[in-house]
Amino acid sequence: MTVADLLIDFGIASVLILIGQLMRSKLKIFQKFFIPASVLAGFLGLIFGPNVLGWLPFTENIGTYAGFLIILVFTVVGINGFEIAKGSGKEQTKRILGYQIFKVLTWSLQIMVPLFFTIWVLKPLFPTLNDGFAMLLHSGFYGGHGTAAAVGQTFYDLGWTEARDIAMTFATIGILTGVFGGILLINIAAKKGQTAYLKDFKNIDPEMKTGLIPQKLRKSFGNETISPISLDTLTFHLGLVLAVAGGAYMLNSWIGENLLSGIPDFTVAFLVALIVFLCLRKTPVYTYVDKNINNRIAGTSTDYLVFFGIAAIKLDVVIAYAGPIILSVLLGIFLVAIIIWPFGRAYNTDNWFERSIFVFGNYTGVFAIGFVLFRIVDPENKSGTIEDTAMTPATNIAEIAIWSTFPALLISGQWMIAGIASVLIVIAMVVLTKLTGTWVYNVPDSERNVLKNKMN
Repeated sequence: MTVADLLIDFGIASVLILIGQLMRSKLKIFQKFFIPASVLAGFLGLIFGPNVLGWLPFTENIGTYAGFLIILVFTVVGINGFEIAKGSGKEQTKRILGYQIFKVLTWSLQIMVPLFFTIWVLKPLFPTLNDGFAMLLHSGFYGGHGTAAAVGQTFYDLGWTEARDIAMTFATIGILTGVFGGILLINIAAKKGQTAYLKDFKNIDPEMKTGLIPQKLRKSFGNETISPISLDTLTFHLGLVLAVAGGAYMLNSWIGENLLSGIPDFTVAFLVALIVFLCLRKTPVYTYVDKNINNRIAGTSTDYLVFFGIAAIKLDVVIAYAGPIILSVLLGIFLVAIIIWPFGRAYNTDNWFERSIFVFGNYTGVFAIGFVLFRIVDPENKSGTIEDTAMTPATNIAEIAIWSTFPALLISGQWMIAGIASVLIVIAMVVLTKLTGTWVYNVPDSERNVLKNKMN
């Protein structure tokens, strides 16, 4: 790869992303279903790129960028660290606990069910199917293109080269499921009076539809923490992220050559970044770190990651795996549908739909999809869903641990270990539900915060 290759590929990608934003801002069909500009651009890159029409002069490196961009995303997650809230009332504690059990249970079902489905159903139908296929639906649906890139790259490094294209396919289908399915579910819930705040689906802010924020509503995406006389603030933050990411990549290369091979780069990047956070959090240095700016770096990386993830999909691989992909997608749609019913209603009393639709969107693609759907039904965050969602640092670490270890287990034929681990997580959530009394499915609508009560 040369500097010229990088400039060509990212130059073309940037033009298509801008075209994607133009399409989102002008065409009603894309506004109606809130299709992200990077997704639109990715499909343009796929259609006109080397894997279909071949009109765009992408270099042969187009399929490699996602694996590196995800390192930046996980580095930001580590540097930004986490905060644990202290003290809360009994009812609030029970509400948050129920919400977290709900999230972990539905997350673990996305791991466990596809795993056994692959081994017990798909493998007999498609005998040559790699056991690692069991992890790709979860990495794409729950993790989105970022995690799909990470897990796909891990399988690639372990010798299964087709995994990246399959994972990216699942991620793309997942986002479309989240967008189209989410809008459909919101419409149904609003008509049945199950929403708490949304009366009319048509009353949605224009900027959410077009993606263009009016001047009077614009906000700064970060604070200037370094004087430009010395160093630009963005340079400082980008330098911090790249320094940690680059250092972690070199460290993992050394580990692979001298100690243990097969550890995903994104895992080491996250761990190194988390160590940096823990070392700096109580020092004056960390006061100059603006998490919002770091998030914008991660957001930019994600936009390009989504583009390259879709544009680089090899359709011949997708066609070759069409059977297991189709069957797995149907299973995936079922697994995200039960997030809303019965589990969403069962673990959340007030604002049950608002909280559930956020998790639905998040678990079919990325946080942004969940946030868009959530903003439609609860634009002022009256349900407290965002704050409750933020209180999950341990869950994030558990996710990264599974994404890092399960591929090696599956590709080496040790699927039973991964299966038992996922079953134990589900059992733990069921037991915890029983002990905490957080199952509230039988609470009637009359005792919930839903508009149906105000319609009668």
